Amino acid sequence: MTIWEIYEAAVAAGVAQDPRGADGIERILSATRKAWEELPEARRWEFDEESLRNPFADTRVLNGDADQPVKCILAGIDMEVGEMLLADRLRQRGRAIDLVLAHHPLGRALADLEAVMPVQADIWRRFGVPINYGEAVMSERMREIRRAFHASNNEAALDVARLLDLPVMTCHTPADNCVQAYLQSRCDALDKDATLDDLLAMLKGIPEYQEAVRRGSGPILFNGEGTRRCGKVMVDMTGGTSGPKESIRRLGDAGVGTILGMHMSDEHRRVAEEAHVNVIVAGHHASDSLGMNLIMDAFQRSGVEIIPCSGLIRVSRI
Repeated sequence: MTIWEIYEAAVAAGVAQDPRGADGIERILSATRKAWEELPEARRWEFDEESLRNPFADTRVLNGDADQPVKCILAGIDMEVGEMLLADRLRQRGRAIDLVLAHHPLGRALADLEAVMPVQADIWRRFGVPINYGEAVMSERMREIRRAFHASNNEAALDVARLLDLPVMTCHTPADNCVQAYLQSRCDALDKDATLDDLLAMLKGIPEYQEAVRRGSGPILFNGEGTRRCGKVMVDMTGGTSGPKESIRRLGDAGVGTILGMHMSDEHRRVAEEAHVNVIVAGHHASDSLGMNLIMDAFQRSGVEIIPCSGLIRVSRI
């Protein structure tokens, strides 16, 4: 595979598992094309033209020749300066690292993270929260995230990669979409009277979460008691980053009994407690690993070697 083929495969996997469906993705791409067409010629240099074909702003080839063949990937959750130096050190020791693949975005892919957040409102709508509410509260949260990353040194690791001539790609929302769909399907198949203990047991039967338990970062009960029934379970694992905490109360009012997430702030947890919404946190890096694994198996089938690092729990399903 070439870097571009790996990139296209990741985007295609994300589109296939996107909660908005094919029509939702086309709606986004159509709006992007309209914005491009209406933009004055003098300002088109500012536009991220890749967004015309890829709806995930946090997934990009950030450095390197897209036509370069890839036989070996160094893949991890957070690929920062240290991991770039690790890739170079491995090359010095004879390992042919052709691509550094990061889950969490870097550079422009991180600066534009808020662009992938609107999917959360669409997920909430599927669970009974009106889209007008979801889009309104998500809009302010998106502005907050934009401000938060605006002053960050998003290019630090990429600058190192450029100096070391290391190709770099990020794969964020496509992997999150994959773990979202995988776990929501598992949750939907639970018995209607399944308890929180049953949900935890289901998670611990998945290899990535089993390994996370061994490492001390496995699934935990954040709010509720194990013997309580789950009710309607909503998986909350895509959409860039955490949404507004107020949404939890509205989800509870709409009939969501349990939220299954990667992580949750204590502020969000307190709102869940007040709203009597159960919360299970599956684990951040284990969940990210599951999503990445579901995509990277296709690379392995094509003969690409994957070297895991930086929190990636590599499990092959081929």
